[in-house]
Amino acid sequence: MSADTGTATAADPGPPAAGTRGRSLGARLASLVSGGLVRVFLVVVGLFWLVPTFGLLLSSLRPADAMSASGWWDVFSKPSQLTFASYGKLLGNGDITGSVLNTVLITVPATVLVVVIGSLAGYAFAWMEFPGRDWWFLGVVGLLVVPVQVALIPIAELFGRIGVFGSLTGVIAFHVGFGLPFAIFLLRNFFAEIPRELLEAARLDGAGELRLFLRVVMPLGGPAVAALGIFQFLWVWNDMLVALIFTDADSQPITVALQTQVRQFGNNIDVLAPGAFLSMVIPLAVFFAFQRQFVSGVMAGAVK
Repeated sequence: MSADTGTATAADPGPPAAGTRGRSLGARLASLVSGGLVRVFLVVVGLFWLVPTFGLLLSSLRPADAMSASGWWDVFSKPSQLTFASYGKLLGNGDITGSVLNTVLITVPATVLVVVIGSLAGYAFAWMEFPGRDWWFLGVVGLLVVPVQVALIPIAELFGRIGVFGSLTGVIAFHVGFGLPFAIFLLRNFFAEIPRELLEAARLDGAGELRLFLRVVMPLGGPAVAALGIFQFLWVWNDMLVALIFTDADSQPITVALQTQVRQFGNNIDVLAPGAFLSMVIPLAVFFAFQRQFVSGVMAGAVK
């Protein structure tokens, strides 16, 4: 009896090993999705995302009569349509070229000031002790939910009283004021992840707060600062609502200038296409130039 039992036990194969078990439908789908199919799908989505940009580029290289008669895809059957005459006319349009310069004069200072002030404030909230620090930070976080539209009329009245309404200074001040809450919130949280031991070691070596900020904190916070700079640059460059209210004919950026040109669409369609492409390609170039820092900054703090 015992021999038979032992033989039966030895012959029993037992439960299948984990590696030999049949894979479930969910596991097979997950394996399929994580493979090349996702890459193909993302490539297709990326190509579709670039189609409007590519179409705008081709439209900007076509004469006005061709743009009025057919779509941009007609260039594939008639490549002789391609010409840089529209860009020549664009450069000769003082309203457009002046608005591009105004856009640069608005965007660059608004971005630099937000990055510099936000970095200093973020470091102070993260590593400096002062009365009411946590309450002040809660106030900054509360400002994140204030919509821009709520402040347009009061700030327009304030700017009118101090004499900066309709000037570049007023637009820059508005963008800096509304960009700082997000900048301080983002950089404070990133700077707080820096090991305290590293800062204490620098203080023991005689580093003051300013030197500690410039030599230790800022190099480590490069990805977050770059991400903030890209966010602020794109927001200010593409803004039209604030510029439409706070600028005049001499200080309007490219977004307002193009909106003004749209009113005369039939007369200057050959200026709108190259102007719109120029307005779009510059922020795209900035994004792609700093995309690695942007991704690193966005993912900062996600994994400890």
